[in-house]
Amino acid sequence: MLRVLGTRLLFIEPPVSAMQQLIFVYPGDLKTSTGGYAYDRKIIEGLERLGWQIQLISLGDGYPFPTDSQVEFAKSALIKLPEDVPMVIDGLALGVLPNLVAELATRHPLIALIHHPLAFEPGLTDQEIKSLTYSETKALQQVSRVIVTSTATARDLSEHFGINSEIIDVILPGTDRNGPKQIKIQSDTEQLELVKLLSVGSIIPRKGFQYLIEALSPLADLQWTLSIAGDTSRNTAAYERLMMDIERFQLRERVKILGVVNNQELDLLYTNADVFVLASLFEGYGMVYAEAMSYGLPIIATTGGAIPDTVPSDAGLLVPPGDVLNLTIALKTLIQDSSYRSRLSGGALQAASKQPTWRHAAQQFATVLARLIPC
Repeated sequence: MLRVLGTRLLFIEPPVSAMQQLIFVYPGDLKTSTGGYAYDRKIIEGLERLGWQIQLISLGDGYPFPTDSQVEFAKSALIKLPEDVPMVIDGLALGVLPNLVAELATRHPLIALIHHPLAFEPGLTDQEIKSLTYSETKALQQVSRVIVTSTATARDLSEHFGINSEIIDVILPGTDRNGPKQIKIQSDTEQLELVKLLSVGSIIPRKGFQYLIEALSPLADLQWTLSIAGDTSRNTAAYERLMMDIERFQLRERVKILGVVNNQELDLLYTNADVFVLASLFEGYGMVYAEAMSYGLPIIATTGGAIPDTVPSDAGLLVPPGDVLNLTIALKTLIQDSSYRSRLSGGALQAASKQPTWRHAAQQFATVLARLIPC
């Protein structure tokens, strides 16, 4: 039985002892602008507000394919820490450190934080998929609890990795509440106004930008622009492919690549956009979709991974991953039909109202941790 910690329950915050300590382990830089790192940051901030004392440990770069020296560094950094303190390890590192995880499990209550299985990342070779599946399964078998960010990921861990569903807790990402978006309804006789499309995500193969640009290419006669906000440095080949596609389809006057933006700039982008579109091939949850819905944006996305759980049918149009033709149809529909955009906007706000806040998500996380503290 999968236990989803309820998002509609009333939470009574228990007093938190100063002795409630946590070790939070992650690869790379916690400030990295991805959904997974944003989730980690928000949970850490929420736990600290609840009184938890958190020791942050970065294992450095190289994950999920660390070198022997990076693995040795992880061991030296973690094995010397005080015993019996609960330790959360982000899945991007945990899944490739099975031997170290087994050793740490004899010293700490271990919690795996899984955003999505490593082996499910598009673009891996067959050997990489096999290796990651084996190592992640072995690592997950050693932990006390597994926290995932969607019911879809919980199902994947049970069905494909053999993890007992009784140890899995689903803690959805939170969202902030934003005001309703005003969408002007245009009559058939009016000249269509410019529709501002927004996409937020790192330029990596999994985000499907190559399909989005191709899908937009037949719509040059319509009034639209696309802004893409996200890290352009994580995958050089994907970024170069994106720029070449923009040139190939002669869309350089329509598509603007913004790179990483700060929170204020992102808020302005969401506020000014008319439609949110991201053609991801797979998502373990899809925090940007939830964030866009909190602004009342109609969504265009795919059915990859947990996206259908995040974006209900009355909030957006979903097409199969990599389906350029149907992605074009969805884009054309929302660019041309302001009434439909308005209806989906209402559905997006309704869906957002049912999502947990980050405060609730942190409280749920604390509930899981509290059960693991030695008496």
